[in-house]
Amino acid sequence: MTEFRVEHDSMGHVNVPAQAYYGAQTQRAVENFPISGWPLHDELIHAMGLVKFACAVANRDLGKLTRSGKNPLNDAQVDALLAACREVAEGRHDDEFPIDVFQTGSGTSSNMNANEVIAHRAIELIGGDRFADAKPIHANDHVNMGQSTNDTFPTAIHVAVALSIREQLLPALLRFASVLSEKSQEWDRIIKIGRTHLADATPLRLGQEFGGFARQLQLSAARAERALDAVLELPVGGTAVGSGINTHPEFGARVAQVLADETSLPFVEAADHFEANAQRDGLVECHGELKTIAVTLFNVANNIRWLGSGPRCGFYEVMIPDLQPGISIMPGKVNPVMCESLMQAAARVIGNDGCITFSGAAGGQFQLNIMMPVMGQTTLESISLLTGATNAFVDLCAQDLEANAAACEASVEKSLSMVTSLNPHIGYEKAAALAKEAFKTGKTIRELCTEQKILPPDVLSAALDPMSMTEPHA
Repeated sequence: MTEFRVEHDSMGHVNVPAQAYYGAQTQRAVENFPISGWPLHDELIHAMGLVKFACAVANRDLGKLTRSGKNPLNDAQVDALLAACREVAEGRHDDEFPIDVFQTGSGTSSNMNANEVIAHRAIELIGGDRFADAKPIHANDHVNMGQSTNDTFPTAIHVAVALSIREQLLPALLRFASVLSEKSQEWDRIIKIGRTHLADATPLRLGQEFGGFARQLQLSAARAERALDAVLELPVGGTAVGSGINTHPEFGARVAQVLADETSLPFVEAADHFEANAQRDGLVECHGELKTIAVTLFNVANNIRWLGSGPRCGFYEVMIPDLQPGISIMPGKVNPVMCESLMQAAARVIGNDGCITFSGAAGGQFQLNIMMPVMGQTTLESISLLTGATNAFVDLCAQDLEANAAACEASVEKSLSMVTSLNPHIGYEKAAALAKEAFKTGKTIRELCTEQKILPPDVLSAALDPMSMTEPHA
């Protein structure tokens, strides 16, 4: 058996690896784009298989596959075509998608990669010779029927992104929110000093602080839902420029319905195919929400890192799990590595948003955006990073956090901001003078007030009760 076989396309003959399911157009792209060594994300490959399946179902039901075209298919061939699409959607042929992400800006190379793999596999399923020159199931005429890369590739991106958000990111964010909420309830009676501008502020409860973090994650989950909503309109049906040339008027709606049925996501045909083909604003909006989620995750991880600083010369109000030696030269030092990991992943996603924003703004001229592969790849990378880093942080850090109640409460009485609760009794100016005197003398606010008989003991005790300072009252 030879190492290569000869395939042909409209430009001529090409040597293709002998056993590959892909064909000439895929091989040309492999040779043309030796850029990064990064193939498309598996999720996008699977989504292309699912989109091809939905297109084949629509064409079958419209009678296009069996009753029209130069080479109509019989029922067995249609079934084989659908089965081959399913196999790609299920990830059974991921190794057959070798094209670099930095390819033709429409994704045509990857679309044809999918068409070739599906056609050759379908031929094999009916017992045919996929290596023969005559193809009873053709990559363009049958697999790509009623489609253009310009509408099906962005459709696959939308499907992949929506599924990844629902199946990966949303569960991770909700789980993180739940863990933080549990910590908030567990630590609700632990009083600590607040900090604003990195300076001492009035008391609050550690549970309240972590309740704020939990709410940030709940809002992040809501943002993930909005990110998903931004990609539910599908361009399929617009073909080359949005006009729908060479496809049935019902095609787009039927494909969207099949995809909705298959995924249980409310995909719909685009309201305007010229907009849907030409622009990727929905993807820009989607990634904008992902960027905001990254900002939140960075902030929460960084706050926990600060709260765990120490153990002797920092705040050390929460105890972060020890996972590994911290540094090669300082024995016994342990660092907040999971916080740092999550922060780095978040930083990457924040940077990715620049790529998406620029690609959406500068990459769309007239009837096509030509930055689609990198936009799809980058969005899926962001979802993967946010998901993986969040899950790791919950597993190895958040759920095992412990409160250091002694450290929390030790600083409350010493805080000069305790004087804030005396404002209603003695006024702002006198309270400010007390704070300055306390700092100068090293005494607490309570000690000074007691010495100077500022207020009756019972009134002073009530006013300087730290727990009462953590809630509003008349």
